[in-house]
Amino acid sequence: MDIFSHGLWAAAGYKATNDFSLEPKGKKPLKVWWGAFWGIFPDLFAFAIPFVWIFGNLIVGKFKVSDLPGPETMEPLVSNKLNGVLELSKSLYNFSHSFFIFAIVFGIVYFVFKRPIWELFGWLFHIVIDIPTHLYQFFPTPFLWPVSKFEVNGFSWGNKWFLIVDFSLLILTWGFLLLRKKKNKIN
Repeated sequence: MDIFSHGLWAAAGYKATNDFSLEPKGKKPLKVWWGAFWGIFPDLFAFAIPFVWIFGNLIVGKFKVSDLPGPETMEPLVSNKLNGVLELSKSLYNFSHSFFIFAIVFGIVYFVFKRPIWELFGWLFHIVIDIPTHLYQFFPTPFLWPVSKFEVNGFSWGNKWFLIVDFSLLILTWGFLLLRKKKNKIN
């Protein structure tokens, strides 16, 4: 799934959890924007450094847009000028899209703060969404890494039909949440 949708879905989940919580009103609400951050974190971690490097090299003319690989040349990686940075990205992707790495980080954060930080579940939600929305040919989700190399050959989140469904559901979901908030302010 695209990074913007990941953030918007995670934020919607946290907003809905706050809005529909059966907990007493004095309880601290979840931080929606932290949930959104953790919802996009796996892709930021995997792609930010390579993106900056690639974009910088495009600006200074070290290579052209036509040098960028398409999905059909990603798995296995076909030799080109970007192999090093793409391998780095794939390695970072393994870390950021693994249930095991998430669990270790969640455990460390729990130990440090002496309580669960629920906003981190935006990261877990990201991994779960990516499993069926990636093909073998373009960053299949290594959710069991480093224990297993098993991956699911899902469908491409870049398909028009999926983007239309995804964005439509995001608009409906956020429309509902915002209208409900406005209605509650009036009452």
